[in-house]
Amino acid sequence: MTINPEPENPVGVPSPAEPAAAEPARPAEPGEAAASAPVAPAVGTPDGPELDVPSVLDQGTFRRIPEPRRPGLAIGDGTWHQLARPYLTVQLIATGIWFALVAIAAVVVTAVSGTAWVWIPASVLLVVLAITFAITPRQVRAFGYRLRDDDLVLRRGILFQRVVAVPYGRMQLVDITHGPLDRALGIAQLKLVTAAAATAVVLPGLTQDAAEELRDTLISVAETRRTGL
Repeated sequence: MTINPEPENPVGVPSPAEPAAAEPARPAEPGEAAASAPVAPAVGTPDGPELDVPSVLDQGTFRRIPEPRRPGLAIGDGTWHQLARPYLTVQLIATGIWFALVAIAAVVVTAVSGTAWVWIPASVLLVVLAITFAITPRQVRAFGYRLRDDDLVLRRGILFQRVVAVPYGRMQLVDITHGPLDRALGIAQLKLVTAAAATAVVLPGLTQDAAEELRDTLISVAETRRTGL
């Protein structure tokens, strides 16, 4: 009787030449950390690569820059950082205080002098302040800044748009200031002084953490750029 020899590759045992089939992913148990997914690389922009900045710059800020109804300066999506929300409150309070002071001054002058002519200039100022109060929210939301590879770009304005690019190698001083109302609401103002003192740039209404983080980032990058010159 002839006995067949065992097959070289029994059923169920993978051949050394053939890779074993990948096991299906096991679902994570409750309380167990899920497997880390690959992180997508940073998306570049037509203007060039951007610096890797922490997410603290976008904490407590507005989320979208309003675009003008007519074609204007390119804004882009997801590339601009905006001001902190409490900055709008500060601006509205300051405008309201000026409005109240003008109205009170007009009433006092009228009561003391007995004439109503003071209401002519006072009315003009009150109208201007009222318009300023109405458009302040849109003006604050239209302010944005972006950290690119070689410069800091600031964008502001809706009707009259302005874009300023400050090269890192030109920065000489980065200063943080905040008044009593700013400190109460946890915001600060970042001032960038360049080689030409007349071209100082101000970033108003940053959160305290964002101002400090941005200051350290700009100082580090500016020092690197000046060293490379």
